[in-house]
Amino acid sequence: MKAEVPADTGKTLVVYYSYTGNCREIVTTLTSQIEADVLEIQPAEKGLKYEANGYALGTQLLNAIKANPNDASSYPAIDPVDTSLSDYKNIIIVTPLWWSQMAAIMQTYLFQSGSQIAGKHVGMIVSSHSSGISGVVSDAKRLWPNVTWMGDALWINASNHGNRASLIENWLKTLNFSNEGTTMDKMYITIGGQTQSVTLVDNVATRELVAALQDASITITLNDNKFEIWGSLGKSLTTKNEQMTVQPGDIVLYNGSNICIFYDSNSWSYTRLGKIDGLSGSELRTFLKAGQNNISVTLSLTKPTGIRSLPPAPSSVRKGRSFTLNGVKVDNPSKGIYVKNGKKVFL
Repeated sequence: MKAEVPADTGKTLVVYYSYTGNCREIVTTLTSQIEADVLEIQPAEKGLKYEANGYALGTQLLNAIKANPNDASSYPAIDPVDTSLSDYKNIIIVTPLWWSQMAAIMQTYLFQSGSQIAGKHVGMIVSSHSSGISGVVSDAKRLWPNVTWMGDALWINASNHGNRASLIENWLKTLNFSNEGTTMDKMYITIGGQTQSVTLVDNVATRELVAALQDASITITLNDNKFEIWGSLGKSLTTKNEQMTVQPGDIVLYNGSNICIFYDSNSWSYTRLGKIDGLSGSELRTFLKAGQNNISVTLSLTKPTGIRSLPPAPSSVRKGRSFTLNGVKVDNPSKGIYVKNGKKVFL
């Protein structure tokens, strides 16, 4: 039976390294209780005996990291990792303890992925024979300083490994999973008083764009370029460029700060943002005012409603109160879109 994790937590990734097999067993138990993708970290050099000769090699790797923790060459090589952390809200690390520190192989992964994890919600399970895990927790916080820790790390040792199912079940109940949910998958484009919906893809750029649009709609000026209208977005978004052949209706990011909306096809390296819903080729050309320049384009998260102000009332009464988009006052608003202090807000 899966654990009761809130439905709006977003995707979860379990990242683990296992030397003796204990962490692998922990991950198998964990993923029987929650929905999660799994990423196993592997050393680039196989077959090494880290515990041989009084743990000589393992100690050597840990000492190299401790001597120069900010130098990439201090960390042992691992196999390439293709999994993008941008797809996940929550990450659970499962790692062994080596001589009171985080296993060197797992430290490599945390060091290499540090730029991808700002703002993520992170939990950790540590496996050891008998040693306490405070040193592993310190290593994790050093390597990933800009995350939200969901709760205390779970320690599974030799004496309680057989009870890991109940330990994990109880631990999961204490975690503060992300309540951000997945990115909103719709925005709206308004040109010349006409509005069309857009289905967004889910990547870092669209999340950043949605976050900006939650503050206010964005109006930009675009120009025709024979197969698209394009221009500056007025801000830079995180790129994930790939070579692609775009089709009519596609919306992409070019060079990080330019938005392109296509009414014809083109092949180039872009970051995909989304696609205009339901317009034919000729309808797209008309809507996008193909062939014209200085086209005013407004991006928003809600379809314009025609509301221009709050219901008439003294400003001292209106201030701080919430109204629906139809102008109905709401005393205790739940999640949704409201008008507050003359602006649309997301609760």
